[in-house]
Parts: sequence; C-alpha cells; structure tokens
Amino acid sequence: MRRNLRVAAYAVCVRDGRILLARSPGPGGVPEWVLPGGGVEHGEDPYDTVRREVTEETGYRIEVTGLLGVDSRRRLLRRRGLTPVTDHHALRLVYEGAVVGGELRHEVGGSTDFAAWQDLDAVPGLTRVRLVDVALGLWSERPAGGRLEEPPLPRQMNEE
Repeated sequence: MRRNLRVAAYAVCVRDGRILLARSPGPGGVPEWVLPGGGVEHGEDPYDTVRREVTEETGYRIEVTGLLGVDSRRRLLRRRGLTPVTDHHALRLVYEGAVVGGELRHEVGGSTDFAAWQDLDAVPGLTRVRLVDVALGLWSERPAGGRLEEPPLPRQMNEE
C-alpha cells in the first residue's frame, strides 16, 4: 500500500467576532468553507507557508501571532470502493494570525474560489471541513499541549 504524508499550515484569523475563511469547491462540487492555508513545499518553513497561503487565498498579509497547535489525521484512501490504495497522513499546523495589510480578494486558479469574514456564531451552520472546528477549538481553549483531547464533531460538517 502506498503511504503519503502531507504537512500543511493554516491560520485562524479572528477580528471583531468574525473568522476569515476561504471556500473550496469540495468533493462532488459541493462548496465548503476551509481555513486559509495549505501544503508546505519542500524546503519551506511552515511559518512562511501559512503567510504565503493566506495571501494567495485571501489577499491579506498576516503576522503570525502564535502556534495554536497541531492536528494529525490518518485515513485510508480508496479508489472507487476497491481495497485501500493509500495510507494518507495529514499533519496540520494551526497558527493564529492577525491581518496587517492587503485587501480582501478571491483566489483565481487555485484551490479556493472565494474568501470572506464569517461571524463566529454562524460557523456551526456553515458547510465546512472538520479542521475549521478543530482550529476554533484550539483558538478558544488554547490547550497547553497544543492538542484537543476530543476534537469537536458538529453537525453539517464534511470530513477533510
């Protein structure tokens, strides 16, 4: 079986009771909200990755104000219901960021197509990836070990 490790860095940017999110086409073409961020390129520092990705996906420049924690997930990926073909491990570094410049805009030709500030109270009603909830849990709880004991499993959530 093929093994795949993907290391990525994401930002939680909260301002005036709202969180900055990007929209991804999602599986099956159903749009879902995601944190701005993405894969670390070979040789790139994750700190630089999160700043680059936020700018690419939202138009904003951020200052990284802290490391909130790490989310580590494994799943078996299958091709059309056949036996597992890939053991995928997603290692996601979740940073806190503050917008320091730029203007909100949408990514063109990338993995997202829209960026917006969403009210924190509205997040539970959004179609979103699980990482949004994990990141908000890290942001609000700020666990000393950088990891939630039991990540939240809300309704209307799509697995990432």
